Amino acid sequence: MIELKTPTEVAQMRPAGRFVASVLTALKDKAAVGVNLLELDELAHQMIRDAGATSCYIDYHPSFGAMPFGKVLCTSVNDAVLHGLPYDYVLQDGDLLSVDFAAELEGWVSDSALSVIVGTERPEDRRLIEATEVALAAGIEEARVGNKLGDISWAIGEVAHQYGYLVNTDFGGHGVGRTMHGEPHVPNDGRAHRGLKLKAGLVIAIEPWFLATTDEIYTDPDGWTLRSADSSRGAHSEHTVAITPSGPLVLTARD
Repeated sequence: MIELKTPTEVAQMRPAGRFVASVLTALKDKAAVGVNLLELDELAHQMIRDAGATSCYIDYHPSFGAMPFGKVLCTSVNDAVLHGLPYDYVLQDGDLLSVDFAAELEGWVSDSALSVIVGTERPEDRRLIEATEVALAAGIEEARVGNKLGDISWAIGEVAHQYGYLVNTDFGGHGVGRTMHGEPHVPNDGRAHRGLKLKAGLVIAIEPWFLATTDEIYTDPDGWTLRSADSSRGAHSEHTVAITPSGPLVLTARD
C-alpha cells in the first residue's frame, strides 16, 4: 500500500535524512587505500549508536537474501554494485566503492547511497559515477506533483542511454517511511507519462545504478552481494526524496 505523508510527517523525517547524509559523508572521507570494509561498517555502527538510531540492515532478511544481512552498510566494490556484504577486504588503489546506508531515527527511515573512487582515478569509473549522479538529478527533477512515476523512470533511463549504459530494472527505487522498503517500486527505466500519478506526501528513494558493459547480474556466494555478469564495474547513487507542493525535497542532501 502506498502511504502519503502529511507536511508535519515530512518535517519529522528530516532528522533521519540529515543523519543518513552525515554518515555517508563520514564514510566518503574515511574510504582510502588501506582501509578495511569492516572498518567502514564499524564507523557507521558507532555513529548509529551515538545518534540513538537503528540500523535498517542488520536483521533485514527479504526473500532474495540468503540470511539476515548482519551488517549496517552495503559496501560494493568494483564488479559488485548492490547489497555488498562487508567482509575482511582492504581497499586497494583504484577500487570503485559504492556505499548504501539506511537507518531509522525518531521512527522514520531514510536511505541513500554514493560511489567513490579510492586512490588513483580511472576516467571510465569517473564517467560511470557521473552517469548515476546525473541520472539521480534528472529523476529528482521529475518528482513533482502531477507528474507520473514513469516520468522519473524515463528520466533516469534517458541519462543511462545517453551515456551508453544498459539498465537493469530488477532492482530500483522504492517507497520510504516507517520502514525502509515500501510501495511504489521505482524502476530505473520506463515510459514517460505512464504509471502512478505523483501526489504531495509521497516519499521515495530514487536510486540509479549502472554497470559499465552489461545489465545482467548474479548473486555472490555470500548470498547477498550482486555482481555484474561480465565482471565490469558498477556505480550507484541514491537519495530519499519527498514530493511536496513546492517541488522535490531531498531529505538526504549532503553538504
